[in-house]
Amino acid sequence: MAISIDFSKILFFDIETVSQKAVFQDLDERMGKLWAHKAKHVLRQYDEPLSEKEVEGAYQDRAAIFAEFGKVCCISVGFVSRQEGHEVLRIKSFAGEDEWQLLNAFKDLLDQFYYDVDNHFLCGHNIKEFDVPYLARRMMILGIPLPNLLNLHGKKPWETKYLVDTMDLWKFGDNKHFTSLDLLAACFDVPTPKGDIDGSQVGRVFWIDADLPRIQEYCQKDVVTVAQILRKFSFLPLFSDDQIKMLT
Repeated sequence: MAISIDFSKILFFDIETVSQKAVFQDLDERMGKLWAHKAKHVLRQYDEPLSEKEVEGAYQDRAAIFAEFGKVCCISVGFVSRQEGHEVLRIKSFAGEDEWQLLNAFKDLLDQFYYDVDNHFLCGHNIKEFDVPYLARRMMILGIPLPNLLNLHGKKPWETKYLVDTMDLWKFGDNKHFTSLDLLAACFDVPTPKGDIDGSQVGRVFWIDADLPRIQEYCQKDVVTVAQILRKFSFLPLFSDDQIKMLT
C-alpha cells in the first residue's frame, strides 16, 4: 500500500465528544426515558429491567459516543503548508462549551478551504464510522447546513474517496478488524506525545475539571499521530518536531 496524495490538499482532524449533560439526572423527562431504553442496548441487557444506577452509569460511560445524546467539545485540525522550501504541519483547535459556535467555525473552514470532493481530502482515524457521521448529525440537530465534504447522504462508496481513514486503510478488506490509533502508531514506531488523559476520561475533564486545554492538547496529539501514520503509509519521512507548529 502506498498512498499517493498531495499532503497540502488534506485536512487532518479529530473530534472529542462528551455527554450533553453532566449527569443522567440533568436530562429532561423525554430524553431520560429514551436514554433508559437506549441503555438496554448499550449494556446488552434486553430481558431484565435496568436499575437506576445502571442507567446512570451507562450514561456517564457511553452517552458521549452517540450524537443523539452527546455533543462535540473539541475539533482539532492539521494542514500542511510549505515554509522556506520545507513542509510544515500546522495544528489548530476549535474548543469550547458552545457547540454551535465551534461547529460553525469548523464548517467555515471547510466551506472556505476544503470544499472540492475531487481535489480536497479529510483524514482521520475511524472517521468514516465515527467522526464524520457524528459531526453531520450534530450539525443537523443544531440547524447548521452541512459543508460539502460532510454531506454524504445518498453517496456511493466510490463517491467518498476523499475520506482518507487510516483505520479503514489498515483493514485491507478485513471489515471485522479494529485497530486503535495507539496500536497502529506503536506498530510503525511513530512517537506520540505523552498525555495525561485518554478518551474515557474526556467527560470527567470537561464536566468536573472544566479543563478544556487538556482536552484540546489530547485531541491535537491524535491529529499529529494520524498525520504521521499517513506519512508511513505513503513511505515518506515523518514530520520532525521542528516541522510541527501549534497555532493559537
